[in-house]
Amino acid sequence: MTSTAGIPDVVPAGRLAAGAQPVLPLPGGLELRPWRLDDGDADALHTAGQDPAISHWNLFSVGSRDEARARIERLHARRTAETGAIWAVAPAGGAAVGLAGLNDVDLAGGSAEVVYWVLPEARGGGIAVAATRALSRWALDELGLHRLTLCHSTGNPASCRVAEKAGYLFEGTHRSALLHADGWHDQHVHARVSGDPA
Repeated sequence: MTSTAGIPDVVPAGRLAAGAQPVLPLPGGLELRPWRLDDGDADALHTAGQDPAISHWNLFSVGSRDEARARIERLHARRTAETGAIWAVAPAGGAAVGLAGLNDVDLAGGSAEVVYWVLPEARGGGIAVAATRALSRWALDELGLHRLTLCHSTGNPASCRVAEKAGYLFEGTHRSALLHADGWHDQHVHARVSGDPA
């Protein structure tokens, strides 16, 4: 498809929703895979929504297993609508221990925002970095996006380290850009573009 300005879409409409959501291998027997509606993934999402750090930095809460299942259904619907693509980070055959995905997908413009979190018991082993790297490779090389952004509150230095280790260059600060429970936060902006060194 070509835009009204005569510029072709970076990624053709339909490519993100076509076929099954891929499973992407990660080190240590982990993988990025679609979220499931089973009790294990619903419980993991509910736990994440109750974790103070995840709910604070990611601006969400999940009050029950039923609410978690409804959220998982919305995640699948977003991929079908090509507005997002969210994976569970999980051991092969096991329940989710984290999340990684693409928000604000703009196929025509070739961009998306990378998001992630890891449950407390799985932190400290580089899972967020590995998931971000694998997701970024897929989004840029397989899906065909041109630019990925990774944004976080300046009060969250752990996310700054993830961005740097995953090859996202720091581009600047958006002042007073994120409203958290404790007020407005400045936001760091990092990015990878197609052709950046791995």
